Amino acid sequence: MTGLGSQLHVVACAHGTDNVSGRELIDGLRADVASALAARGLRAQLHEAYVDVQEPALDHIVAALPPGEPAVVVPLLLSTGFHTSVDIRQAVDSRPETRAARAIGPDHRLAEALARRLADVGLGEGDRVVVASAGTRVEEGLKEVRQVAEWLAVEAGRPVTVGFGAAAEPSVQAAVAAARSEPGCRRVLVAAYLLAPGYFHSQLAKAGADAVAAPLLPDPAVAECVVERLLEALNMTP
Repeated sequence: MTGLGSQLHVVACAHGTDNVSGRELIDGLRADVASALAARGLRAQLHEAYVDVQEPALDHIVAALPPGEPAVVVPLLLSTGFHTSVDIRQAVDSRPETRAARAIGPDHRLAEALARRLADVGLGEGDRVVVASAGTRVEEGLKEVRQVAEWLAVEAGRPVTVGFGAAAEPSVQAAVAAARSEPGCRRVLVAAYLLAPGYFHSQLAKAGADAVAAPLLPDPAVAECVVERLLEALNMTP
């Protein structure tokens, strides 16, 4: 990749949502990332892009970047999945001088953020926890979610299981039912391993849990992880 004396383009690529609050939180995440890069003295132009629901589409943004200038696509996505493995990979491969950062997770800071969200809904003695992920058919992404759940179990001081909204088993509803059947269970709480409100978070209320925690944003740990992924992609020290 061309040296960083050239204009660096950072394409911050999210999934996209129809949820107004979700859109605002993702916009805020981009703003936090831009501020963090500026504070490090990293001269970069940040671009908005999406792989679904919203515009501008990722492939259109990448195609429109000035020739010869370096670019990094940074997924505003928590795990490896179809969008990182196919959509983002195809966009990156379509243009020279372009590379992709890895997904935001897994990261211990995200587990700590989940623990803070659970504290907000009153995690107590005898409560069981289910981490709810949107889901993926990509095995690496499933392993990443389970890793975050293991870290959360340490943070929360109790067993934590995982449920998925789609594409993988068990479903969140099945995971909640299994947790409730455990001896000594008082309540079942869902830790939403999601960035922001949207379709998947709205579905969690139907899973039968006693409480559903808010998504991760606007926890500052998310922006910290995104910036670190970008620096890794640039072979710079976080």
